[in-house]
Amino acid sequence: MEMTMGSVSVLDYVVIGAFFALIIGIGVYYGRKTKSMAQYFGAGKQIPWWLSGVSFYMLSFSAMAFVMHSELAYKYGIVSFVLSWMAVPAAILSGLLFARRWRRIADTSPLEYIETRYGIGMRQGLVWLGLPTRLLDNSLRLFAIGTVVSAGLGFSFSEAIFFCILIVWGYTFMGGLKATIVADFVQFILLMVGVIALPFFAFKVAGGLGATLQALPPEFWKATRPDATPMAYPAVYLLCYFGMLFLNYSTSWSLAQRYYSTKDDKGAVKIGLLVAALYLVGTPLFYLPGLAAHEILPGLANTKEVYPLLCRTLLPVGMLGLLIAVLLSATISTLAGEFNAMSAVLTNDFYKRFIGKDTPEKRLLLIGRLGTVGIGAIILCLTLLMRKLQGANDLFDTMAKVFSLFLPPVAIPMLLGMLTPRVSATGAKLGLVVGIASGVTTFVLGGYFPEYNLRVVWVLLPTTITVTLLAILIGSLVKPDRGERRERVLQFFKKANGEVLKF
Repeated sequence: MEMTMGSVSVLDYVVIGAFFALIIGIGVYYGRKTKSMAQYFGAGKQIPWWLSGVSFYMLSFSAMAFVMHSELAYKYGIVSFVLSWMAVPAAILSGLLFARRWRRIADTSPLEYIETRYGIGMRQGLVWLGLPTRLLDNSLRLFAIGTVVSAGLGFSFSEAIFFCILIVWGYTFMGGLKATIVADFVQFILLMVGVIALPFFAFKVAGGLGATLQALPPEFWKATRPDATPMAYPAVYLLCYFGMLFLNYSTSWSLAQRYYSTKDDKGAVKIGLLVAALYLVGTPLFYLPGLAAHEILPGLANTKEVYPLLCRTLLPVGMLGLLIAVLLSATISTLAGEFNAMSAVLTNDFYKRFIGKDTPEKRLLLIGRLGTVGIGAIILCLTLLMRKLQGANDLFDTMAKVFSLFLPPVAIPMLLGMLTPRVSATGAKLGLVVGIASGVTTFVLGGYFPEYNLRVVWVLLPTTITVTLLAILIGSLVKPDRGERRERVLQFFKKANGEVLKF
């Protein structure tokens, strides 16, 4: 079945413009109320758990999810759904193990506890070695929204990402974390309204839900696709992806902010449970159209454009503008949260620590706001470079490889540092450096020895995890914390453990 692409109407642009006027208005409103760094970066620990939970959910995916999961559904079937559902156990486990601890140990920066736990060297190491993961991840998100807008509205890729960055700067610069969280909730409501219509349109055009599903190739019903080409998704890939999600949910700077901005410990735990529930329900709602596209848009050359082309082909006047605005908002909410979190780290963990120790609060607030601008500019440049160098790999697999290289060496010392006093400062530093070195080395060797498949996720991730853990173990055994440092660590755990939470 072949469909003719619809045109974008003036009404679509009006809907998009009205949506972003609302978002900028939220930033201006909360900008007037933001007077300190604690408010700008931590919202004063006064955010209700359900609002932080919705914000966490909106931050955990973006238009990149619609692009990459729809592409996977179009090419491989329900393996796309299974991969998305890995977020359910990952969010539950993250919330149960680390939500309370994050709320007790952090106020304005997700790395502020690291100096107490491991020392200033480790804190700075995580600042500068953690930034590449966050910058690359957000460049992929911006890449995805550029694809959506350019295919859906007919803009050029460069115009699309410039527009997106300007909106993020607009309300994050002014309102900080609280503006970001409130805007996330508004965008969540619009996301539900905008996205829920597309599956009905898609299956109606494709001949009905039952007929469309029956027409799918038999292999589309397999939960894993070990023999798929050009990319394979065996069971070990699913396991690795679950591990990446768990590490990311537990240590991502912007997601940790949602845990420690809540009013109490019990509410922080509920965030993880709410996110799991939203992923359970949202996954089929969001990605079923990708299966219908197999019938509606057969033989598509650029499969990354499946979702935006479906929108442009099927949606009536005005509805296309709403859905594009919603997809933009999903990415913008993620980028806004990330910009705020990265600026918090640079302001608190670098500028305030080394450059302006006695800087007045008002000036630090300005530095934090300017940090969001600088971070956005770097991500913009990386995205344009990524566009120039893009290859044939799935966007999903590209994202997974980036996380496989950098996430475990950064995340594991952070998490173990909250769980046990037996990990020493030396062990943590050794795990960080050696873990990243092992991942990069494995990736480079994969280019010289392609026959060994060293660049696949199920080799990269276990390698970096195993080497990181071994380095931490060896470093902690050879040089454990002693004396005054040991006493500081024990005091830290008294604060981190707190009272036992009872349900």
